[in-house]
Amino acid sequence: MTKQVPLSNLAPGQKGTIIAIRSRGPLRRRLLDMGMVRGETVYVERVAPLGDPVEYSVKGAHLSLRRRDAANIIVEVPSQEDEDHD
Repeated sequence: MTKQVPLSNLAPGQKGTIIAIRSRGPLRRRLLDMGMVRGETVYVERVAPLGDPVEYSVKGAHLSLRRRDAANIIVEVPSQEDEDHD
């Protein structure tokens, strides 16, 4: 079983599969241009010392996003119960 959460909710070391981008306009275009497209796996690499921005990797590229922008990207992750059974 999986759950859907904003990308901004994931911690370093976690990953998710992009299922939706809720942004519109230039921000949406920028995210798509950076490889944040439906079906891609995105990894949380690290968080800046003050908590923003966050470094992600997708399609082998590293990029930094503000948390408020990452909150517009919805990812699917395994539920905690699934992780406990692995």
